[in-house]
Amino acid sequence: MREERVIDPTPATLDDEFETTLRPHELGEFIGQLDLKERLSISVDASKTLGRALDHVLLSGPPGLGKTTLAGIIAHELGARFQVTSGPALERPGDLAAILSNLDEGDVFFIDEIHRLPRTVEEVLYTAMEDFQLDVVLGKGPAAQSIRLTLPRFTLVGATTRRGMVSSPLRDRFGIVDRLDHYEADELARIVERSAGILEVEVDVPSAELIAARSRGTPRVANRLLARVRDYAVARADGVIDESVTEQALEVFRVDALGLDPVDRAILRAVAERFGGGPVGLSTLAVAVGEETDTVEDAYEPYLLQRGLLKRTARGRVATSAAYAHLGLPVPAGAEGVADAQGRLLD
Repeated sequence: MREERVIDPTPATLDDEFETTLRPHELGEFIGQLDLKERLSISVDASKTLGRALDHVLLSGPPGLGKTTLAGIIAHELGARFQVTSGPALERPGDLAAILSNLDEGDVFFIDEIHRLPRTVEEVLYTAMEDFQLDVVLGKGPAAQSIRLTLPRFTLVGATTRRGMVSSPLRDRFGIVDRLDHYEADELARIVERSAGILEVEVDVPSAELIAARSRGTPRVANRLLARVRDYAVARADGVIDESVTEQALEVFRVDALGLDPVDRAILRAVAERFGGGPVGLSTLAVAVGEETDTVEDAYEPYLLQRGLLKRTARGRVATSAAYAHLGLPVPAGAEGVADAQGRLLD
């Protein structure tokens, strides 16, 4: 049976009411990513001063770090209309053409998961981004005619969790290319406190810090954990959230001291126990834990790698000595695949 993820860091739906409620709307409200905010602030201010559209923006980074939020903030700071779609939703060139032809001057057009655009759709985007022109084909067969429409100058903001999968021709058309990194614990604690205020939940500093420490460096995870702790407090602790209640709630929802949930631990146990520490191929590992290969690679592995619990090798995934220690398992004698905490294979 597939585990339900309380702290799922994969992308939320674009109309997720809970996520939308907690999103900041101005750069000054956005916590963390200080260097990136400064660069965006400079570009936005210059755009407004010069009276021209902001250069196209490509934001990359793991899920849940605020790419969609920043896109909305860019539109707000520019005083522009915000149009939203995603790569998988644009199945045909006509889908993209319908949106582009309805843009107004200065609009911010956001494409989430832009690396998943079909190639035929992507090719339509090239001239739209570079020349603000749209080629439309009328009719079919020998009688078909192509006409070129002039588009208003707009700003495309693309978001991707897999920057390497964005083709070079598309990537080269973005004037601003930047990356979001995982957050520090103190930044996440401030995010928890801000979200608690919006949700009208009282959270003391130790509780906010505890939630932050188990949030995998990701604001989306921090907000979801806060919501679960709130639910537990309302149902089991008269609505009072303190450090003890927070500990109990996180234990009930099976989020451990490193922020791992049951699926993360299942991945580590599969490598450590079923495959003798590895190496084990990604597809084999995905089957072993009942998840899609892309899900394991994009949503689970990055944090396990970041914490030094897994290592990628040419032959497959390998458990580290830190993984065995976290699971309370002894490192098996003669396990050729086991790596130390720095990723060096043990003798």
